[in-house]
Amino acid sequence: MFLPQLPPGGAPSREPVPFAFVAEADRFRSNVTPPPRERPSMTQIAARSLVGLTVVAGLVGSLLFGMPALQPSKTPATSQSQQSEASEGR
Repeated sequence: MFLPQLPPGGAPSREPVPFAFVAEADRFRSNVTPPPRERPSMTQIAARSLVGLTVVAGLVGSLLFGMPALQPSKTPATSQSQQSEASEGR
């Protein structure tokens, strides 16, 4: 966190501060570089690929199995009214 410095008189001055200075003070800056990222092992790469292929295969499979249900039916049975078997005996 940025702490403002007091002027030589001791009391803080009420001068306007440019916006760029305020925005820059909110960011943390460091001269220490982070350590390099570890490279994923072959096992991790294989596991990630397998999970990705499983997800893609599931989406493709659901699309293939769902497409016939979305197609309009070509039989004239759809024009007949649907009744349950229980209502036929009345």
